[in-house]
Amino acid sequence: MAYVDGLVVPVPADAKQAYQAMAAQTAAVFKDHGAIRVVECWGDDVSDGTVTDFKGAVQTKPDEVVVFSWVEWPSKAVRDTGMKATMEDARMADMAMPFDGKRMIFGGFEPIVDEARPSAMGYADGFVLAVPNGNREAYRSLAADIAHVFHEHGAIRVVETWGDDVPDGKVTDFRRAVKAEPGETVVFSWVEWPSREARDVGNAKLMADPRMNPGDKTMPFDGKRMIHGGFAPILDLKEAVDA
Repeated sequence: MAYVDGLVVPVPADAKQAYQAMAAQTAAVFKDHGAIRVVECWGDDVSDGTVTDFKGAVQTKPDEVVVFSWVEWPSKAVRDTGMKATMEDARMADMAMPFDGKRMIFGGFEPIVDEARPSAMGYADGFVLAVPNGNREAYRSLAADIAHVFHEHGAIRVVETWGDDVPDGKVTDFRRAVKAEPGETVVFSWVEWPSREARDVGNAKLMADPRMNPGDKTMPFDGKRMIHGGFAPILDLKEAVDA
């Protein structure tokens, strides 16, 4: 993987089946135009935040659920060509969208950390945060170190991606989601786990691990504006293809 498109979508809770069917059709189009993996995850453990959160990011209504998804590409060039072809594909024009697309947020991201071990994903934690441009290497180094701790406690993959093609939206967008300030870049990341149970046990161990406590160290980003949540996969194209 050399490039990622990240998306966060508000979907009516009673439209889960319709959304899953649409996502499967859309994923097939992405695959036909060069994508190597398409993942859609349904909000499962998405709490309200004090400053920012996933619900506020896409202005969810009381009857809506947050969907966290991503598309993996082999390169930025393939993504640019493939995304254009996908948008022009006749199959996309006739597809019913069971959600409010005006509140969907999306963007293109460059991977800076990708630590994985072979295993099927059964759960994901999603994160979005803002990092000062000058702190890119400090953040990447910290994220790489933390990825090893996640693996020790059961995670099967940790991915951190740096904003590259993140447009401003009319209603919602990634920058507004984390209240990004001038001179900051949006980071889109996720942690894959083999199951919800493994994730709960792993996160409890992480919270007790002294390596996760920064102490007096200055963090290279504002943690108060980071948004995060737990998500249950409803589509994983790569897994289906490899099976």
